[in-house]
Amino acid sequence: MKKGKFYITTAIAYTSRKPHIGNSYEIVLTDAIARYKRLQGYDVFFLTGTDEHGQKIEEYAKQADVTPKQYVDKVAGEIRGICDTLNTTYDKFIRTTDDYHEKTVQKIFKKLYDQGDIYKSEYEGLYCTPCESFWTESQLVDGKCPDCGREVRKAKEEAYFLRLSKYQKQLEEYIEQNDNFIYPESRKKEMLNNFIKPGLQDLCVSRTSFKWGIPVTFDDKHVIYVWIDALSNYITALGYDPDGSSEQYKKYWPADVHIIGKDIVRFHTIYWPIMLMALGEPLPKQVYGHPWLLFGDDKMSKSRGNVIYADDLVKLLGVDAVRYYLLAEMPHANDGSITYKTIIERYNSDLANTLGNLVNRTIAMSGKYFDGKVMSPEWEEEIDDELKKAAANMVESVDKYINSYRMADAVEAVMNFAKRCNKYIDETTPWALAKDESKKGRLGTVLYNLLESIRYIAVLLSPFMPDTSKAIFEQMNSDENSYDSLSQFGVLKPGTVVGTPTPLFARIDSEKMLAEIEEAQKKAAASEKTIEEIEGVARIGIEDFAKVDLRVAEVKDCVPVKRAKKLLKLTLDDGTGKDRTVASGIAPWYKPEQLIGKKVIVVSNLKPATLCGVESCGMILAADCAENDVKVVFVDGMPNGAKVR
Repeated sequence: MKKGKFYITTAIAYTSRKPHIGNSYEIVLTDAIARYKRLQGYDVFFLTGTDEHGQKIEEYAKQADVTPKQYVDKVAGEIRGICDTLNTTYDKFIRTTDDYHEKTVQKIFKKLYDQGDIYKSEYEGLYCTPCESFWTESQLVDGKCPDCGREVRKAKEEAYFLRLSKYQKQLEEYIEQNDNFIYPESRKKEMLNNFIKPGLQDLCVSRTSFKWGIPVTFDDKHVIYVWIDALSNYITALGYDPDGSSEQYKKYWPADVHIIGKDIVRFHTIYWPIMLMALGEPLPKQVYGHPWLLFGDDKMSKSRGNVIYADDLVKLLGVDAVRYYLLAEMPHANDGSITYKTIIERYNSDLANTLGNLVNRTIAMSGKYFDGKVMSPEWEEEIDDELKKAAANMVESVDKYINSYRMADAVEAVMNFAKRCNKYIDETTPWALAKDESKKGRLGTVLYNLLESIRYIAVLLSPFMPDTSKAIFEQMNSDENSYDSLSQFGVLKPGTVVGTPTPLFARIDSEKMLAEIEEAQKKAAASEKTIEEIEGVARIGIEDFAKVDLRVAEVKDCVPVKRAKKLLKLTLDDGTGKDRTVASGIAPWYKPEQLIGKKVIVVSNLKPATLCGVESCGMILAADCAENDVKVVFVDGMPNGAKVR
């Protein structure tokens, strides 16, 4: 029975690189919610997709020597492939390079401009290239980008702006009057107290410094910046159009919930609602900012085995085991963690020992004692009522937890009931009952209760582990898999003949598998080392190179470092407005007066290091030209702060 519509979305993934397992949590979380709502009878529309424009993409494509479209086509294909590998049931996969999306975004921009909510001005501020964001001095954290912690530079650029300030009071009132709009509560307080109440500044929504974006139709120097482009996907995917929206849009909008990472709550609860207010459209009912899945406590490293991709894990353990871990391991309010060791441990304890063992031995006993035939329950005892009550409590708990996005608690509720069923087997001792012909009726009742309990488990597992749920129903030879069938214990039909017991999850030899993984990693590392030794250079990826921030800087002052024959202390102007100190071991080749006034290239995001009492914040580039001959790379004529690519 249909219960109305339910529109759910993920954030669209940025097409900079293949997503790791931490990025994959969101799509599995959203899919589990969507599947559960469908199970309950809702008309669900589930949207996901990719965000494909921006300066970073343009730079990545240039480094890869391909066009931006070729670059995003490849990465978008990888992202969609992982969604499919994880058995997610999205109804639409939007790409912001889709023609219909680009045309609608241009219309949205023009509408907001025509009504005065977008205006043209000039932006002068501190710019973070990796985040593609402008910041004010007060927004910086320790003088660096508040989002990524990298260096910022002064920049000035003509731009169009969205009047956030115009809608500040309206947004503040909306959030305070709609308690569940931002969830959980901690995110709501953060948005109100840290961002909205201190005062909203108008938002830069166009750029002129790169071309890989949707052009502004009435000003070809500008491309539409990420906020209006990416955030609009939630309505363009449904057929929103300022000139007249589709029936699908009218049916499903507003979204029931946007599922997003905690790092982008500000964009979805400030920028996006104000855009919708300006367009005269309803706001989404809820925005849920989930925590992150981390890679243990170690730095991400292939050799350590903590860079994990979803498709690799699926090959190792199977789709449902990966889905189960992602959902079971993530706490509601805190970040989760994943390592090969922890996922194997949970696989063995929960899936092989608890769930797999319950299903296997119950169906095996049905085959052994009654030739697989499901008997009518005819000998009830008090302990049976306890089991039935536990089944009803599981249904109630799962519903409560999923509706508050406490997925780990929902999964745990199902697994706890499976443990209760295993305990019920130990309490009722079917093998002992089978030895007494006069207790056949009691034995048949016990096995019926176990099979019916397993059916309950299979129904509620279907949003989390759809293939496992299907396999359980096949072994039970039952199609009683609706949510409504859980309203009363005893739906399983007596006389049904169960199938042959087949293990759902074979127990893993943890030590053996971890050793195999470690050996594979060593071989991969050795292969990379061989290439380095042959070519005399370490191979790095585009992403690694992009982490190095090279800037043009002018030497304002230079003095020898006391007690250090090789070091010079350079004071640099790198365009940020603050002097940068660098200690460089070039004293044997340069006198201070030879360097003052020269332009050099500095690695600006190097961690500070103290050398002979001087805190050095960077490194200047120099070349070994011959034995005992070093020359600094000079770039006179370039502006201070210019990025070197």
